[in-house]
Amino acid sequence: MNTRIQTDCVIVGGGPAGLMLGLLLARQGLGVTVMEKHADFLRDFRGDTIHPSTQDLLIDLGLLDELLRRPHSDMSSVRLSWHAEAVTMADFSRLPTRRKVMTFMPQWDFLDMIADAAAMLPGFRLLRSTSFETLLRDDGRIVGVIAAGPDGTVEVRAGLVVDASGRDSKVRDAAGLTPFGVAAAMDVLWFRLPKHTGEAYPFIQAGSGMVITIDREGFFQIAHVIPAGSWSGSGADLARMRDDLRAVSPGLADSLEREALGAADVHLLRVRLERLRRWCIDGLLCIGDSAHAMSPAGGVGINLAIQDAVAAARILGPVLKERRPAERDLRRVQRRRTWPVLVTQRIQRAAQGPLLSVTEPGPRCRGS
Repeated sequence: MNTRIQTDCVIVGGGPAGLMLGLLLARQGLGVTVMEKHADFLRDFRGDTIHPSTQDLLIDLGLLDELLRRPHSDMSSVRLSWHAEAVTMADFSRLPTRRKVMTFMPQWDFLDMIADAAAMLPGFRLLRSTSFETLLRDDGRIVGVIAAGPDGTVEVRAGLVVDASGRDSKVRDAAGLTPFGVAAAMDVLWFRLPKHTGEAYPFIQAGSGMVITIDREGFFQIAHVIPAGSWSGSGADLARMRDDLRAVSPGLADSLEREALGAADVHLLRVRLERLRRWCIDGLLCIGDSAHAMSPAGGVGINLAIQDAVAAARILGPVLKERRPAERDLRRVQRRRTWPVLVTQRIQRAAQGPLLSVTEPGPRCRGS
């Protein structure tokens, strides 16, 4: 069965950028279709750091109370344990924001919240289990997308196509847009460990390597920074990871051995720092990781993606009410967002050395 939809804007990708843009455009009275290839948002080890500035936006949207009703944890400052000596890296109490904390929430809960709010608007449609296949063109202009849905082919024609499908975007490839960047010096290993009564760790532990511990309900989510390309998932790699953890956090290392964590429980994130020179062509705009893949350092990914969505909604929403956006309209979004992306990526590149620095001799994870 073929489904045909006509709408003002079709967004490929139901992540933070795509859902937030869908919500903001639908609040302006526009018709929006968001296509998400998965049936739900339950994918682990995704960005889940919600900065105070993003919480200000949620306050303006009337969504903060709903955010706080869902599982989350707040952090008023970022403290680093450097060879067991505590150092305060950031104090959010000094920020000119209405909530002066950094909030951690599993990304699936955050996305469910945005999707639930958007679903209350008459112009919003979320197509789950719907995978992008190709772009529709008319006289050289992109006018929609064709996707594979659970019941057959889905054809969506729209005044604007927005690619928010992430750093491995097939939409971007189909449009002939190629990112450029520098090779990242680090990768990140993610895994979970159960949390026992009274057990607690500093957010960042560093010295001979670096470990970030996010305190969840019932478990710890761990990020371990390693040199790029040094993890193959072998037994030797796992043994070296345990040695690295013991040098930084003996308690976590003991917990890892107690739980008999295997290589299959460790997820590798290959860090990429790249961006598009052109975020748009006639009829198509890229935002979020599709336009600029970020390192997980600083937990900026969700927040930059949402800022892209806000800029796109403010600039293009009024245009979509009147006509199809011209390429010059789309370039205004890129101009608005380029500077913060450039600055953030430069900081992240500069931070890679300190994140990987080793101040005491010790083994590192490396492939065998």
